[in-house]
Amino acid sequence: LKSNPSNNEEKEAQTQLTKSDELQRLHSQALSAYQQEDYEAAISLLDEILAVCVWDAELRELRAECYIKEGEPSKAISDLKAAAKLKNDNTEAFYKISRIYYQLGDHELSLSEVRECLKLDQDHKQCFSLYKQVKKLNKQIDSAEEFIREGRYEDAINKYDSVMKTEPEVPIYATRAKERICHCLSKNQQATEAIKVCTEVLQLEPTNVNALKDRAEAYLLEDLYEE
Repeated sequence: LKSNPSNNEEKEAQTQLTKSDELQRLHSQALSAYQQEDYEAAISLLDEILAVCVWDAELRELRAECYIKEGEPSKAISDLKAAAKLKNDNTEAFYKISRIYYQLGDHELSLSEVRECLKLDQDHKQCFSLYKQVKKLNKQIDSAEEFIREGRYEDAINKYDSVMKTEPEVPIYATRAKERICHCLSKNQQATEAIKVCTEVLQLEPTNVNALKDRAEAYLLEDLYEE
């Protein structure tokens, strides 16, 4: 403005300056809301700031943390993926994305993201530890599915038992393993066992179509036509 004063530019400069002050105020409020664990309010404030500051990686990471706390992992992944692109060597973002996918039961995407972290830093302790866990689980599930394709149902059941031992902390893996064991038992004509395991799955997920179909097959083997 000092080098080239004009009314239009002065008006524009004042508008931008006012907007800048407003965004700084919103930023302070967002941080305060986050610290007070009012994540919904923090998200609302961060939405306003990010509508203007689209390329701010730190703000996206903060909003991702709020989404995680609010139980909206898919929205957190979206922000973290943007942050991973916006900030060089953002191993932390790749680690968090991998962990979220893992918690959601998507072991393949989890493995893909943790590999991206290790490409940036092969000595990253958290990523390497997660990588070992996901790789082991991934290998067991792939192996079990191969046994099912070959009709080796006993081997597949044993392998899915191993899956449950490898990951006892994240419930979705036990549920998925039991769903596949129920399938194997039904295919192997072990009707009584199949009904028992399929029922366990359906108590957790009443609308699980695969478990319903496999239990129906097991009921047929037992001549329980009404069931």
